[in-house]
Amino acid sequence: MKIKRRSPEPFFFEGGKTGILLIHGFTGTPSELSPLGRFLHKQGYTVHAPLLAGHGTTPEDMNTTTWPDWWKSTQEGYQRLKESGVEEVIAIGLSMGGCLVLNLARTESLSGVVPLCAPIWLKDKRAHLTGLFQYWMPYRKRGGDKPAHIEDYLVAYDRTPLKCIVSLRKFIRYLRPRLSKVTVPALVVQAEKDETVVPKSASYIFEAIESEDKDIRWFAKSGHIITVDKERERLFTEIDTFVKRVTGSNQSPEAL
Repeated sequence: MKIKRRSPEPFFFEGGKTGILLIHGFTGTPSELSPLGRFLHKQGYTVHAPLLAGHGTTPEDMNTTTWPDWWKSTQEGYQRLKESGVEEVIAIGLSMGGCLVLNLARTESLSGVVPLCAPIWLKDKRAHLTGLFQYWMPYRKRGGDKPAHIEDYLVAYDRTPLKCIVSLRKFIRYLRPRLSKVTVPALVVQAEKDETVVPKSASYIFEAIESEDKDIRWFAKSGHIITVDKERERLFTEIDTFVKRVTGSNQSPEAL
């Protein structure tokens, strides 16, 4: 299946017996994960990136959803991979998707988990006020565009439902005390120039999970959408190295 830039559609690439689940971020789509998905498929993996409920359509659609709906989409993506015949699954998530795969790691059988720029703390100081503002200002306009090399892969809404920001914060509060239940091998990744998530979120996650096999990687030149930013080649290689190590695969990666 060929993925076009800015396509919000989910994708599924059939490959080998190791399945990779890719979960996009809040207000995002699988498009921001498509370069990573194509790379991992070239390494021989079966790769699936579902579209989370309320995403990739309209802000009004998103306004009808909350975090249990996004969680259900994540579970359905995992089940589709399992039903395809893969023998093991690695879950990788960007931003809110990182939180969703961490939750998946404590509830389903995974061989590894990779949260990318997952939030524990958000940089926007207004986020804690959304619970009040949502009743007379239901949407917040989107900020400025990202750099062109990132914007090419985004299918962004022009406004974000405040109700959904409230729900995202509820989900983070739900997840935090449960991180200690994550025991599978983990690679925690954080962009140092993250404009959305406070970078120390990665250190918190790394310390809170109880995985014996865990590592943390920092990317000095990258922003929040790390999967399409300047250091993506290094990111893809580090993820592939992690997957091969925890699954015992001896496949040689193709050139980026």
